[in-house]
Amino acid sequence: MALDQSFVGRSYPPTAPYEVGREKIREFAEAIGDTNPAYTDRAAAEALGHPDVIAPPTFVFAITFRAARQVTEDPQLGLDYSRVVHGDQKFAYTRPVRAGDRLTVTSTIESVRSMAGNDILDVRGEVHDESGEHVVTAHTKLVARGAEEEQPASQTGEA
Repeated sequence: MALDQSFVGRSYPPTAPYEVGREKIREFAEAIGDTNPAYTDRAAAEALGHPDVIAPPTFVFAITFRAARQVTEDPQLGLDYSRVVHGDQKFAYTRPVRAGDRLTVTSTIESVRSMAGNDILDVRGEVHDESGEHVVTAHTKLVARGAEEEQPASQTGEA
């Protein structure tokens, strides 16, 4: 069943603040194998003009994807999340995410379309710090695979 086009433009309330910790940044950088010292060494980050360590660019995915649950779990939208695969991800930064940031995300449905029996949902996550400053916009594409059509028993050889 195709998703309802009337959801395009719908925004959801901002999330509760997520406090970015130095240790979370370090763990993330280690997990992705990025040894940039700005991610683990405050002095190195300060030498680059940052007040504290900064996060790798993809760090914010964990925050924005969690926020997108408001969209994917909206019963009125009717998305069957068991059929969803992650199609694409893009980030547009105003500034890096830093340790100590308290970030909120506002999710908006950018587009809903059907292609080859699949529903494609584009969600924009606007990330702001506690002073209201824009930090990053995340664009997430989700693909809900179409249900496989069941063939009649006469075509499968079953009686």
